[in-house]
Amino acid sequence: LKPKVTFPFSYLSLSLSLSQMGMESLRFLHVFFFLELILHCHCGTSLLGSSDVKLLMGKIKTSLQGNSESLLLSSWNSSVPICQWRGVKWVFSDGSPLQCSDLSSPQRTNVSLFNDSSLHLLSLQLPSANLTGALPRELGEFSMLQSVFLNINSLSGSIPLELGYTSSLSDVDLSGNALTGVLPPSIWNLCDKLVSLKIHGNSLFGDLPEPALPNSTCSNLQVLDLGGNKFSGEFPEFITRFKGLKSLDISSNVFEGLVPEGLAVLQLESLNLSHNNFSGMLPSFGESKFGADSFEGNNPSLCGVPLKPCLGSSGLSPGAVAGLVIGLMSGAVVVASLLIGYLQNKKRKSSIESEDDLEEGDEEDEVDGGGGEGKLIVFQGGENLTLEEVLNATGQVMEKTSYGTVYKAKLSDGGNIALRLLREGTCKDRSSCLPVIKQLGRIRQENLVPLRAFYQGKRGEKLLIYDYIPNISLHDLLHESKPGKPALNWARRHKIALGIARGLAYLHTGQEVPIIHGNIRSKNVLVDDFFFARLTEFGLDKIMVQAVADEIVSQAKSDGYKAPELHKMKKCNPRSDVYAFGILLLEILMGKKPGKSGRNGNEFVDLPSLVKAAVLEETTMEVFDLEAMKGIRSPMEEGLVHALKLAMGCCAPVTTVRPTMEEVVKQLEENRPRNRSALYSPTETRSDAETPF
Repeated sequence: LKPKVTFPFSYLSLSLSLSQMGMESLRFLHVFFFLELILHCHCGTSLLGSSDVKLLMGKIKTSLQGNSESLLLSSWNSSVPICQWRGVKWVFSDGSPLQCSDLSSPQRTNVSLFNDSSLHLLSLQLPSANLTGALPRELGEFSMLQSVFLNINSLSGSIPLELGYTSSLSDVDLSGNALTGVLPPSIWNLCDKLVSLKIHGNSLFGDLPEPALPNSTCSNLQVLDLGGNKFSGEFPEFITRFKGLKSLDISSNVFEGLVPEGLAVLQLESLNLSHNNFSGMLPSFGESKFGADSFEGNNPSLCGVPLKPCLGSSGLSPGAVAGLVIGLMSGAVVVASLLIGYLQNKKRKSSIESEDDLEEGDEEDEVDGGGGEGKLIVFQGGENLTLEEVLNATGQVMEKTSYGTVYKAKLSDGGNIALRLLREGTCKDRSSCLPVIKQLGRIRQENLVPLRAFYQGKRGEKLLIYDYIPNISLHDLLHESKPGKPALNWARRHKIALGIARGLAYLHTGQEVPIIHGNIRSKNVLVDDFFFARLTEFGLDKIMVQAVADEIVSQAKSDGYKAPELHKMKKCNPRSDVYAFGILLLEILMGKKPGKSGRNGNEFVDLPSLVKAAVLEETTMEVFDLEAMKGIRSPMEEGLVHALKLAMGCCAPVTTVRPTMEEVVKQLEENRPRNRSALYSPTETRSDAETPF
């Protein structure tokens, strides 16, 4: 490009001046003219170039990266060919794209291309780029910007009003950041061209602003995801005018009131109104179009298909329904009282000593259970067990762990139980061991294998008695190759991860005294034919002597589940459980076994480090297990990328940064796979499954 040269005065004025000047003045004038020429040539050149490039380097880069320099944004440099700038796409004024994908294109290595004034920013794509700054106001100054993908970062502050002034913007994804404040009304200025708007998982609050034009239909808008924020007020009824909408998610906010009938008119393919405070009757969406999970977690009075029938639809008045419920509850209480009395009477007649009996008579703890064979304490669900049955059961070894040996034991009636014989010398003294056993025996949650009974023999041997569950372990499901093993698509993996998280959250918060699992690993997760996960070996570290507890921590290090703070403090805690869950979630997502590997165990697989390296190299999508990716069109929309970010958050080196297990459950529930059609197909296996969906 040739610089445009402008002269400070005309040749006519120059000739008039020459006639009135001497030679000295002429020499001075020639020098002055020459300097002016050089100056204007130079200034003209410096003012040339793409204003979008200057804006990107001068304002956008500084604002996005915050106080910490981003490795991805370091490529935005005038010494680097613009085709090699990461996270951006370009277009010329005439609409033709900058050819960067063609390796033979001269544009790919052109260092001076950023000086081209006809070059404009087309797309800003920086998901999972570790950005810690704020959204720059200058985004509104890009005249040809069509898409902004800044999701899964740590951007804070508010959404600038100027974002709505970007005349060409069609796709916006700001999900998974820490944005606060209200949604600016100017966002609806984008309505003419807006196709997708996603701001899920931030901390935006207040009422949703209505479009400035009262009849605005946002005819091109297909995806609107406002979930996981703190928006409040009644259902934003203007959304029912967006006739082209196919996917709507306003879950996990604080909306209330009725769900408008107009919502059923939209041709929605995906809808999520869960975890708000909606009430009243749902509009008719048609048979089986949306499941109950689209509306769960709202006001209990929310009713209609697919939820409970609304009062009045059965022909009974509210008073009659209430009377019927009270009558049934009273009957249930009477039946339950009789049953409890019968069971207690049966227990007194046997040689079994119940938990209550032991609390009332501690002096009898070491008295033989009728036959000098030890004592059996039964818990809920184990009342049918007798001491004789347990001792006469025939068993076979299932596995050996740090805590002891697990047997599959067959009872005389043909039923099976699982017996865990604790290692000799591993358990603390009876006075400190028994209260913990009783606490574990009271735990009842569907994702935790329940303890049915506890036996202590006369010579000190201790047996923990559980239900026998003929399921495969998550470890074998992920890492073993066996014929007929089911394929693990993302929907199934998500269900397993959510089940594990719910079990851990119950241990941490569902008891008066929190219980630490202390030994989370894929081998301690049982999975049934419908991919329902159950945790084993929880809470046993509390009854172990210190030497065994140290051995378990050491094993956790070897297997890659050990939290870094356990190098100094040997005692597990809820945050170390969260760290181990994060590793387990990465194992589920990546299909890789953490910890020592190789024939001699001389290799160590650090899953968080593998993810960090992939993010820096912009190969994040390559970390996912190929089997989990089958049938996935968009890992972002299906929750894969969010789950990866959640796992990395759980593995944060600083304990206070890690989420609680309750928060983990909430995030997994809010980011379920959109398509779960193959979730309940236990017959599908790795060998016969082409795609999971």
